[in-house]
Amino acid sequence: MTTLALSPPRAQAPVTRLPRLLAGIGERPAELRWHERQHGPMPVLRRAGRLVDVVEASGLTGRGGAGFPAGRKMRSVAAGPGSKVLVANGAEGEPASLKDRLLLSRLPHLVLDGMALAAAAVGASEAYLCVHGSEHGLLDRLELAIQERLAAGLDPVPVQVAGIPGRYVSSEQSSIVQFLNGGPGKPTFAPPRPHERGVHGIPTLVHNVETLAHLALIARYGDRWFRGAGSPGAPGSMLVTMSGAVGRPGVYEIEMGTPIGQLVMLAGGPAEPLQALLVGGYFGAWLPVQVAWPTPMTHAGLRAAGGALGAGIVIAVPASACPIAETARVVRYLAEENAGQCGPCVFGLPALADALGELAYCGAREGAVNQVATLLPLIERRGACRHPDGATQLVRSMLRAFPADARWHERTGSCDGVGRSPVLPLPRDEEREWDFR
Repeated sequence: MTTLALSPPRAQAPVTRLPRLLAGIGERPAELRWHERQHGPMPVLRRAGRLVDVVEASGLTGRGGAGFPAGRKMRSVAAGPGSKVLVANGAEGEPASLKDRLLLSRLPHLVLDGMALAAAAVGASEAYLCVHGSEHGLLDRLELAIQERLAAGLDPVPVQVAGIPGRYVSSEQSSIVQFLNGGPGKPTFAPPRPHERGVHGIPTLVHNVETLAHLALIARYGDRWFRGAGSPGAPGSMLVTMSGAVGRPGVYEIEMGTPIGQLVMLAGGPAEPLQALLVGGYFGAWLPVQVAWPTPMTHAGLRAAGGALGAGIVIAVPASACPIAETARVVRYLAEENAGQCGPCVFGLPALADALGELAYCGAREGAVNQVATLLPLIERRGACRHPDGATQLVRSMLRAFPADARWHERTGSCDGVGRSPVLPLPRDEEREWDFR
């Protein structure tokens, strides 16, 4: 492990492990002066590649969902020919996630520090901060933060705020690149990937805004400090959006590897008896509560349990809810949010949504479960992006976690849980009260 010096000398590392990203967070957006009192001035790099070495040594992985090593991605872009582009992805496509919006609305300068440092490290001459274009208040706050930094003489690479379409698929990195290139905000086939040919056809580094916020702290305090939290195989902290049947739904900063049960208790504990947790968002997986409770919040730990970490989303589902109906409702939403350019999305997802809806709300029809299961392999691995595969992963986990419920619906019809208010949030739902920890 290396600890490479930056200039000016790094600030005194915080003694406490957590909070890190959320240290000192308030109810209003942090101004630049407050940000610098909290974290110290933004470090100045002596050599562009130095930060790439430190980030690689830290073990930081992307916090947008895929979990790819952040330093390795930076090195790939930096090694490309000519000028580069940096894209910060703050457009949360997942309806159940609020972490990126929290960072951008309350702690914008931490993200903007990360952008400036990453741009310098890979040799980027342009930088874009992407959020949904419908979030007018957030766009205005980000522009104010950028103006603060311009007045202070920060950010040699100007940051342009881009409002992308609000569709679920538009926040995927190839969708963002295509939109910035003047096309529709829809996924494209890969290869080439953005680090090979992205915005303007040149190498492009796409990082989630939480990844960039971590990078800003790693640049100040070093890789050893970052590894002081978490585990050797999954170092650092992460932001998790916790919702559903818990006492205090909200965004929490936890150490990587924290058991899911401990996270639930941190969020006030179960508000009513639980049957399962949906982990990883709507491309994630259902885990029965007894399986989920001891499972660590890491990519490897969740894969071993049949789940996925995704962008750090955990939804506690009470015993009074119907997981079949909850899944059917989300798959209908995903079918409506498809890009409309491949057969699996245009035809496969609507057919899957219809079959799930019939099983959940009508039922009492022999072969209904098999009809759902038969559709899955016809949809998977056939699209331009992961959208159809994410939906089928969710359905497969439902069939695996709730086989008795599915067969009950097939034999008997809809259950009592179908009539209660939905647990899994969708964009059209009413605004909910959230806590930020």
